[in-house]
Amino acid sequence: MSTRKNPMQVMMDRRRSGEKIGIPSYCTANELVIEEILLRAKETGFPTLIEATANQVNQFGGYTGMKPADYYKFVLDMAKRIGCPEELVILAGDHLGPLTWQDLPEEEAMKNAEELVYQYTRAG
Repeated sequence: MSTRKNPMQVMMDRRRSGEKIGIPSYCTANELVIEEILLRAKETGFPTLIEATANQVNQFGGYTGMKPADYYKFVLDMAKRIGCPEELVILAGDHLGPLTWQDLPEEEAMKNAEELVYQYTRAG
């Protein structure tokens, strides 16, 4: 079992202690942008949050062609390649609700959103 504390928890603890601190958050699936984000995290040693939207990455491939597990692998493989420690990378999803499927009936859009949240969670 890992004894490493979650970087978000560390940041919140530091804020509660009075330190003015935040975490950078980027919403992108662009390879060049992600590489620069990871290089910066490596340089500073500070965690960074990288998100993809439901339009970019979803269970159907989104406009990038990636599913959540693909995006997870894509970002972490890049981090490994450039020497950015995995513990500095926090992955997330943005706008994972039914908005992406607003042209579908409500029940179907909600089922898609539920599956998307499930897949993002399973991917890590």
